[in-house]
Amino acid sequence: FGSLLGICLIIQILTGLFLAMHYTSDTLTAFSSVAHICRDVNYGWLIRNLHANGASMFFMCLFLHVGRGIYYGSYLYKETWNIGVILLL
Repeated sequence: FGSLLGICLIIQILTGLFLAMHYTSDTLTAFSSVAHICRDVNYGWLIRNLHANGASMFFMCLFLHVGRGIYYGSYLYKETWNIGVILLL
């Protein structure tokens, strides 16, 4: 699940950057900018859905990866486990 985690993270970063190029955070135009992304940007609806569902997939992979480490006793490898905990925080 570690490689899936990396792929999910890369997808999240890339789709987040593409969405940030078209999004405006002004309270009056935020909704219309989301509508603009979904309607006028090429594959904007796909980028938005990938970003939304990719976050759920990322956390599922994260919990499965940590759970597998706990199940197989990887917490005994202190250095590796501590690096993972630091990355999680």
